[in-house]
Amino acid sequence: MRQVIIVLSFCIFIYSCSSTPKVTRVGIEEQIDLSGEWNDTDSQLVANEMVKDALTHKWIDEFISSNKQKPRVIVGTVRNRSHEHINTQTFVKDLERELVNSGRVVFVASKEERQEIREEKLDQMMHASAATRKQLGEEWGADFILQGQINTILDQAGNQTVKYYQIELELVNILTNEKVWIGQKKIKKLVKRSRTKL
Repeated sequence: MRQVIIVLSFCIFIYSCSSTPKVTRVGIEEQIDLSGEWNDTDSQLVANEMVKDALTHKWIDEFISSNKQKPRVIVGTVRNRSHEHINTQTFVKDLERELVNSGRVVFVASKEERQEIREEKLDQMMHASAATRKQLGEEWGADFILQGQINTILDQAGNQTVKYYQIELELVNILTNEKVWIGQKKIKKLVKRSRTKL
């Protein structure tokens, strides 16, 4: 009986050791692709390349020349039309960061952010001094909205899968509905899985 208890205790110890994950901290700039699905590296690279492309086209220089100011831009909806669950909000934030940091545009708060700011202004109207309160109706309207979608195509045979991502972004003039820039970025990944041995 004592030997059975020792053996069971040993088995439980071995099982608990094998089920404990090993965690290693890595640099956020390090590219790690475990599953072959959309990840943080894809989001950052796509946002960086597409914003750079958008800001090198003639629409921005034409706008600055005509209006004597930088264009005001907002990021709208980026739809996930892929087969994967993709948190598009992290991609939207990557786009926003690239636009703001470019210094070439003035960035306007999103629809959800504006709602919270408006509530704060209403609160200030009731509680803040006249000298410090921020007035309603003084917001800057955006000149352009950036919208888009993420699409995927899968091709699978045996233990290999090709994952093809196509990211489409469009910059639209809010006043005229004119599309001033259309960008596209493609990513293709070959995922090989080891065959299960019986």
